[in-house]
Amino acid sequence: MKSITERHRIILKILGENEHVNVQELSTQMKVSEVTIRKDLKLLEDKNLLFRTHGGASKVNPYTNDKPVAVKERLNAEEKQIIAKTAATMIGNNDSIIIGSGTSMLALARAIHPEVRLTVITSALNVALELSHHLNVEVLQLGGQIRQNSSSVMGPYAEQILADISCGILFLGVDGIDLEVGLTTTSLMEARLNQKMMDAAQVTVVLADSSKFGKRGLGKICQIDQIQHIITDSGISPELVNMLEEKGVSVTIAEK
Repeated sequence: MKSITERHRIILKILGENEHVNVQELSTQMKVSEVTIRKDLKLLEDKNLLFRTHGGASKVNPYTNDKPVAVKERLNAEEKQIIAKTAATMIGNNDSIIIGSGTSMLALARAIHPEVRLTVITSALNVALELSHHLNVEVLQLGGQIRQNSSSVMGPYAEQILADISCGILFLGVDGIDLEVGLTTTSLMEARLNQKMMDAAQVTVVLADSSKFGKRGLGKICQIDQIQHIITDSGISPELVNMLEEKGVSVTIAEK
């Protein structure tokens, strides 16, 4: 059996060559239990030498930074449009839905067919403005403190309105999806508002391009098994899809 010092040296060497290490593979290679490897990774993370992820570790920081909405809109723009078009097919005539904030939500608003009769509750100012041009869409704009980086509102006033609402689908954008941590955003107040949105909806559908997986934000929204559906792009790995489906989440990969 290799010593702890030697194990740590091997882990960091593999990490330097591959950017990611896997607990199961390290356990097999070094002939120690997966529990031992996880303890090794915890010790190395405490020394700021790596970042633990689901099933392994990475040398890339999984914590996402808040960015202005104009910057976010340019990131993975094509994938967001494809995801939004797929999500829009879930919306039926005379539905009542909630649309959260974020650039994926703005893409969804743009993808909604103008002839669909719809009631939309939203915290996002840009979503409300986009849908205000649809004659068949009734928009309920939540009120509260404006968060500039997401062009949305948050706070107790918005939460109070949601307490009186019951609707079908919540379309939710997130900053990070981690199998252990769950769904997160970079704002604690926005995370709380998203929780209230989930309470008001029968089904939660998360729109997230594949770059969001393995990332974490400051504010936790919920665990993975508290949502029903994720729509993403082909960049997601088949292994991750299987793990999500094992947790009871339906995964749709949007195609061009």
